[in-house]
Amino acid sequence: MNESKRNSNEEPLKDVVDRWLKAYGLDKKMKEMEVIAAWPELMGPAVANRTTELLIRNKVLIIRMDSSVMREELMNGKSIILHRINDFAGYEIICDVWFS
Repeated sequence: MNESKRNSNEEPLKDVVDRWLKAYGLDKKMKEMEVIAAWPELMGPAVANRTTELLIRNKVLIIRMDSSVMREELMNGKSIILHRINDFAGYEIICDVWFS
């Protein structure tokens, strides 16, 4: 097979996968999963160890914690959480934070 023909259609696998995810509407869900996986890095090990559940629904981050003291502290710092997560995602992936 001629190498020049073969190289003309090549593109990085990342670009192909990104285009496929976007075409099927899965790119936002993947970014949500990346944010959840990065929670310990974004908020630190103390917060991550006290977090029992973390999910994103309709641009709302829902956090369940096993420490009422830490929950109160984080409630006071909601804007910091919003800023860190949206900076990490590169766009406004969440607009509010709820605690339960």
